[in-house]
Amino acid sequence: MIALIQRVARARVEVEGETVAAIDAGVLALIGVERGDGEAEAARLAERVLGYRIFPDREGRMNLALADTGGALLAVPQFTLAADTHKGARPSFSRAAAPEEGERLFERFVELARQRRRPVASGRFGAHMQVSLVNDGPVTFWLQVAPQGAQRGA
Repeated sequence: MIALIQRVARARVEVEGETVAAIDAGVLALIGVERGDGEAEAARLAERVLGYRIFPDREGRMNLALADTGGALLAVPQFTLAADTHKGARPSFSRAAAPEEGERLFERFVELARQRRRPVASGRFGAHMQVSLVNDGPVTFWLQVAPQGAQRGA
């Protein structure tokens, strides 16, 4: 599973002109699910997203995680993160999980995050969404959790 995380001052998701999720300061996590991902990857990615230290401490160093700041998490499903872009001028989505599995694991990620952290908001799987954000820093990181026994990038 993949998360593109951004430290934000605020973020919002709209579907058909309606705001379906919004947060103030915290983390916007765009979540991609790849073939072969499962429960273990969803749990590990939730742990990493919530525990990744991207907020400044008193000295201005990135030493604090979301839990340390009281900030919120906005999780947005984004299957395009699983695209293979190595060749050609058009992405291939052969590495992306099937939609049903992608939705199941995205929802599991959100459920696990909510068990560990409040507040957690989420976008709508399969919807055409407009995501607005104010990236704080800017600070953006790519986190990836490979299925056990698999290596990515080969």
